[in-house]
Amino acid sequence: MPEEPEESSFDPQRYLEVFRRRYPYFLISFLAGWLMVWAASWILPPKYKSSTLILVEQPTMPKDYVTPNVNEDLQGRMQNITQQILSRTRLLRIIGQLNLYRDSRHSRLTPDEKVEKMRKDIKIELVHGPQDQITAFNIFYSAHDPKVAQQVTGELTKLFIDENLEVRQQQSEDTTKFLQSRLEAARQSLAEQEAKVRAFKGGHLGDLPSQQTSNLQILSGLQSQLQNEEDALNTAQQQRVYFESLLSQYRTLQGTSRTSAGGATSLTAVDQELEKLRARLADLSSHYTDQYPDIRNLKVQIAKTEWLRVRILADLKDRKANPSQSDDADLHDVGDPLQNAAKLQLQGQLNANKAEVADRERSIAALKEKVGEYQGRLNQEPASEQQLADLTRGYDQSKANYDELLKKESESQMATSMEQMQQGERFRMLDPPSLPLKPDFPNRLVFCGLAVVFGLMLGAAVMAGLEFLDERLHNEKELKALVSVRVIGEIPEILTPADEYRSSKRRWTSIAMASIVVIIIAVGSAISYLRG
Repeated sequence: MPEEPEESSFDPQRYLEVFRRRYPYFLISFLAGWLMVWAASWILPPKYKSSTLILVEQPTMPKDYVTPNVNEDLQGRMQNITQQILSRTRLLRIIGQLNLYRDSRHSRLTPDEKVEKMRKDIKIELVHGPQDQITAFNIFYSAHDPKVAQQVTGELTKLFIDENLEVRQQQSEDTTKFLQSRLEAARQSLAEQEAKVRAFKGGHLGDLPSQQTSNLQILSGLQSQLQNEEDALNTAQQQRVYFESLLSQYRTLQGTSRTSAGGATSLTAVDQELEKLRARLADLSSHYTDQYPDIRNLKVQIAKTEWLRVRILADLKDRKANPSQSDDADLHDVGDPLQNAAKLQLQGQLNANKAEVADRERSIAALKEKVGEYQGRLNQEPASEQQLADLTRGYDQSKANYDELLKKESESQMATSMEQMQQGERFRMLDPPSLPLKPDFPNRLVFCGLAVVFGLMLGAAVMAGLEFLDERLHNEKELKALVSVRVIGEIPEILTPADEYRSSKRRWTSIAMASIVVIIIAVGSAISYLRG
């Protein structure tokens, strides 16, 4: 005998037959489950939720005029304010002020448990605008009394508004104080740098980099003066030699015999000297002007030499005219007063020349000392420039830091004044705390939907349990599963009028029961909607 193919485990017809046999139990269980959940929604104590909307207003003063000096991260500041408001001290003060959690259900709670329960009853929702910017936020509080919920929400709203103002003012003042302390430190550092630069400049007067040009000019002038003095000294020394030679010749002229040959010899020497002086004058005149010192000195020497030549010529003429007087002059020691006067004049000029040479030498020594001093200054300028550059760099950094802090401190003071005048970012209550008319929990209409789901699950569980405990056979499939023989024939069910009556009665009873269940659920849902 060929085996029949196995049937699928899911058989809708079988489940429908089970429902037809067990529907009274299903309806009763479904109604009982719905009634339990629906009744629980009316037994649970209601909680009313009050809410308020707080708007975050931006500063009335444009940021281009006054830059705020507080934290611009509103979300972080909101978290900080929320932590402060939900602290144990603040919540215990509100609990004591509004006499919260004094009923029988919460009388045994400790203060910490009351604080923890109040934190669970408080809810804060942020409202984000464009670019994820916080534009407002809602505050919710749930309580068993709607008026208490409204009062607590109002108190929390006041705390948020006041705390935000206090936090912003405190942050602004702290920022200003910090900048003032840093500004004072920068001022002291700048004063120290100024003192160092001032002391360095005071100790290096003359060899500062800024004085290099003037030092070079002064050194150039000193070198020119030194050159002029050396030239003047050479000229004076030449004059001294010349005066000494003239004086020697004059003395020789007086000491020797008064012969025309001796006078001619002296006259020849003077003429040669005069020629040398004139040749030198011509050479210098081709290069310099008449105001050149050497030219002027040569002219003086030429004039004196010419005067001396005239004196010698006059002396020779006198000797030729009066030979007897010339012989008598040999017997007297310098008997001619004119010759003595010329000799004294030459001696005076020689002494004056020696004094001029000594003055020139002292002047040259002083000029050389000054030239050495200024050359030393110029040699010291690179090292001084490096040291001054280091000091100036530190001073410039301190000055820039001080100026920047001064600007920030001024802006911070303006921002603090703006916060104290409450012209900065602030919270404004847009909607006052609401007085809830219906409880937020339990939501009885939602409980009705949950009751339907729970009733269906309970009815299905009762049917499955009864079917599992029932050992009777209800169809051919169950018989085939129990007996491994083939069914040859079937005896059809013969219904009597009494059986038909009972079947019709069960059908109307099931319809009535289903109608009653639907009516009860509909009425209960309507009551939950209207009064919940």
